[in-house]
Amino acid sequence: FVFHHLQIQNVVLIEPQIHQDERGLFAEIYHRSEFKKAGTSGDFVQDNQARSRKGVLRGLHYQKEPMAQGKLIRCARGAVFDVAVDLRKDSDTFGKWVSVTLSEANRHILWIPRGFAHGYQALQNDSEVLYKVDNYYSPGDECGLIWNDPDLAIPWPIAPPIISPKDSGFPCLSQISHG
Repeated sequence: FVFHHLQIQNVVLIEPQIHQDERGLFAEIYHRSEFKKAGTSGDFVQDNQARSRKGVLRGLHYQKEPMAQGKLIRCARGAVFDVAVDLRKDSDTFGKWVSVTLSEANRHILWIPRGFAHGYQALQNDSEVLYKVDNYYSPGDECGLIWNDPDLAIPWPIAPPIISPKDSGFPCLSQISHG
């Protein structure tokens, strides 16, 4: 693995080692001790999968403490524009965001720790995202930020995006409580 620490502390882009020959390929996607050495969590309790058509935007989601989730995300099919927004109130990068393209072609993996809102937009039809989380889904603790918050000004690549009614109703960052 090659671990690239991004502009926001604790968000890590991970490149797995790919072994490819005439039979196909093999890649180790997760190795607890290697990930822990790199400063990412490793105690996952749930795996999730989502498939989206081109233009679908999911997010920006997070869960309140004590049910916050760290996420290890990869795109196994297609491609997505993936975004993490720092919601850690004591962070120097509070309210800032980073983005990466995760795709079947680049096979990159993104670690987003607890304290972040997460969202992504499918760049191709049938884009499939797989992710591990380090805390269980808790419907009563689910929250979100509106995808088009003018203070964040995230340049989502496909306009207009396809968004669920729930995701369309989230507040702006300036309207949420951070305590």
